Amino acid sequence: MIDELLIEIGVEELPALPFLKELPNIKDKWDKILKENSLVCDFEFYYTPRRLVFISYSFLQKQPDFKKEFFGAPAQISFKDGKPTPAALGFAKKCGVGIDEIGRAYKNEKEVLYFEKSVLGLSSKELLPSMIKSFLKELNFGKTMRWGDNKENFIRPIRFISCLLGRENIPMNIYGVSSKKETYGHRTHTYEALRYDSISSYEKLLSENSVILNQGKRREKILKEFEEIEKAQDIKIEIDKDLLEEVVAITEYPTALFGTFDKEFLKLPPEVVITSMKEHQRYFPVFKDKKLSEHFVFISNADTSSYEQIIKGNEKVLHPRLSDALFFYKNDIKNGLKNEGLKNITFMKGLGSIYEKCVREEKIAQYLLKDATKKELLQRAVMFAKADLLSDMVYEFTELQGLMGYYYAIEAKEDENISKAFKEQYLPDGEKSELPSSDFSAIVALSNKIETLLALFSKGKIPTGTKDPFALRRAVLGIIRIVIDREFSFDIRDDLQNLAKPYDDFDFKLLENFFLERLSGYINANPSVINAVFKSGERDIIEIYKKVLALNQIVEQKHFKESFSTFKRVANIIKDMELEDKISVDKMLFEKVEEGELYEAFVQVFNKEYKNYRDKLDALFGLKKEIDNFFDKVMVNVEDAKIKNNRKNLIALIYQDFKSIADIKEISI
Repeated sequence: MIDELLIEIGVEELPALPFLKELPNIKDKWDKILKENSLVCDFEFYYTPRRLVFISYSFLQKQPDFKKEFFGAPAQISFKDGKPTPAALGFAKKCGVGIDEIGRAYKNEKEVLYFEKSVLGLSSKELLPSMIKSFLKELNFGKTMRWGDNKENFIRPIRFISCLLGRENIPMNIYGVSSKKETYGHRTHTYEALRYDSISSYEKLLSENSVILNQGKRREKILKEFEEIEKAQDIKIEIDKDLLEEVVAITEYPTALFGTFDKEFLKLPPEVVITSMKEHQRYFPVFKDKKLSEHFVFISNADTSSYEQIIKGNEKVLHPRLSDALFFYKNDIKNGLKNEGLKNITFMKGLGSIYEKCVREEKIAQYLLKDATKKELLQRAVMFAKADLLSDMVYEFTELQGLMGYYYAIEAKEDENISKAFKEQYLPDGEKSELPSSDFSAIVALSNKIETLLALFSKGKIPTGTKDPFALRRAVLGIIRIVIDREFSFDIRDDLQNLAKPYDDFDFKLLENFFLERLSGYINANPSVINAVFKSGERDIIEIYKKVLALNQIVEQKHFKESFSTFKRVANIIKDMELEDKISVDKMLFEKVEEGELYEAFVQVFNKEYKNYRDKLDALFGLKKEIDNFFDKVMVNVEDAKIKNNRKNLIALIYQDFKSIADIKEISI
């Protein structure tokens, strides 16, 4: 038998950000509890800032009956001289039956004691209270709190609970709150409890009292009203998806409203206005003719006949924030960019100040620089890149660091290379982030990331497991992306070892492997192809990338697998040879025509100039015919040691030329 189930956990307003962080796990956690209790069903999960709700229209009234199996000790030690041993008697007691009811079965090819009994499923009424309590304890919102006489924690105080199975209230007391067939509407309507006796009457009550239970419908309402405002005002609203989800989570009856601020504030960099509105007020910025407008859109949670006062109130709140920002901006421009104060800001214990970090970054930047004419420009860019950390604006809005340096550099009429480098010094700052737009900016960004990496490795701050408090994995991925995008030559063994000389000694192999792991994860290719290139000894990032892509294109060809056995054989023939020494082939020792044909074909491939790795690999794999003929007609392991070694050397030459790109023995398809 099935019935309808409604569970509502009523809380004081949930903080949006920790709730949204846990949101992707909530349905899975409830589903897990359903499975553990053999009450699997389809259900919907809804939320508002004041309630968590599960609704199912096909909930079992009781668990299914099931068979429970018990396996005991091996039969041979359970009876002695026909009498049960303590092992057998203990098993019977565990099963709750007499020894004569115990049977036998095979488990892992051994005969063991066995008992099976039927278990009646428990009613859902009995199980639901503990299931709900377990679910609430499973939720992880970060910080929690206690309230009243409660000894248990939750993200916010729980104020009401409903658990309706069919039309029956399931009695329970959780966090000091007893379940009732009651809910609460929007606070602008009533503070009184609203009684109901079914899911349909529950949903109707909420709707009549200005609660849109379905978060998807709240989102749709907001977006529809955005469109209406855009058409009415001839503007474009910038819809930040994260901000949209946040306002969906903090409203029960959202209404989009249009506000205005003083045009004077448009003198500020647009990012400052937008950040101030988003971070502090949860406002959506508005654009007209692709330029920031003196308007904003916000979401009200009120349900009223007139929103005029609400709009005025929000306009009034925004004004002092933008006034402060304008004051900071003008004051920062007046003071100019200075970096002496960075000497008073500690970078990290044992690593000096931010100023000292800039000095180290400048040396790295000069090492990377190829254009000597920009040496002094680069020095100024790196040494002043973090000067905006001393500004009032960045103190107020830390997320604008770098960007404010860009605007202040423009005001100070700095070289365009410098201002752009300030703006782009932290790029890329995410998986899908933009990259620096020039070689100059790229070098500044690289020097920042490389210095951080070397400094922290030198102090043992190396990521372990999932822990990476200083985002060093992201830093390495940033280095990889920049190097590949700008096609810089950067060797993660030689260059990093040279750059690491001023730092405390550390296990450099750890850093090299740290890079290779990130590089392996970044390149979209057959893992064995990536490993084959790594095994070649190549450590220049851009060369690794080009070699992997070239080889992977060939490996992915439809008929490659059929032909690759030839080249696996090449690798197998020389697997015991020492290939570090120079290998030579004596044509005078050739006895078979096929030896000479293979040698001449290889020499042509070896001596030819190639535009790219793909062409070189195509030429090497193009030796398949001559190699097959060689293996068909020529015996390598003959008695004459000179001839045998000469033939192996011929194969080794081909293998070595492959290995200049990739170690083909590592490829698996």
